[in-house]
Amino acid sequence: MRGNGVADRIRGVTTACAIAVALALSSCTNETFQRGYVLPEGALEQIPLGASQEQVLLVLGTPSTVATVSGEAFYYISQKAERAISFMRTKVTDQRVIAVYFDRDRKVQRLAEYGLKDGKIFDFVSRTTPTSGNDLNLISSIVHNLQGKGS
Repeated sequence: MRGNGVADRIRGVTTACAIAVALALSSCTNETFQRGYVLPEGALEQIPLGASQEQVLLVLGTPSTVATVSGEAFYYISQKAERAISFMRTKVTDQRVIAVYFDRDRKVQRLAEYGLKDGKIFDFVSRTTPTSGNDLNLISSIVHNLQGKGS
């Protein structure tokens, strides 16, 4: 009988260790990070062409950044990143820039949405964009504008 008690104890300890390891591993997998602006569902449909800047601000809120070169535009920037295990690097899985362009009377001229395929990935934390040479595109221009505001 004594032999069975020791075997049961070993089996119990092994099971407890297996459960502890499983819980530890499950707590550090599949982390998702949402950074920046979160677009409310149906919000863009509430902004017709010709809407005022005030209406855009009421529906979408304060923009992530504003451009005033060659007309005025509001940019709402968001990024979604994931990592499989907590100590691994994050990978950007989705990136969006909602651009609202205004005419000279501050009425909505057009709406645009840019994603990962339209520009380079930029880092919200360090506000830097990896570029090759002096090649600037829409996304890196926005980040460049953000860096100017942060200094």
